[in-house]
Amino acid sequence: MTKPKRILLVDDDPAFVEANKELLEAEGYVVDTASDGASGLAKAKARKPDLMILDVMMACDTEGFDVSREVAKIPQLKDMPVIILTGIRRAKKLPFGFEPDETWLPVKAVLEKPVPPEKLLEAVAKYTA
Repeated sequence: MTKPKRILLVDDDPAFVEANKELLEAEGYVVDTASDGASGLAKAKARKPDLMILDVMMACDTEGFDVSREVAKIPQLKDMPVIILTGIRRAKKLPFGFEPDETWLPVKAVLEKPVPPEKLLEAVAKYTA
């Protein structure tokens, strides 16, 4: 029997975290949560999850972007896939979206909130396979 994949969900919206934690656990994932970037990084170092799902706008509007760049610099975490979930484009009325970039945004995927559950599960399955 294979060990269940561990997901770290970092978001400051308790309702969002609870709903997505339940969704992921129903699919057999083990889910850890953090409500800000600093505690997310600490939990990632301690738990070494198979994947991090990361919000952008938390304590500051770019916290998730900053955390994704920190993860890429930490030897034991740099190979951990990161999926960014964000509503920043709509919140800031930006005329553009964000794409993964090796230097500026070292993540596997950027998903716009609200993310349909099936789309989130598809991305999680893809990057934990």
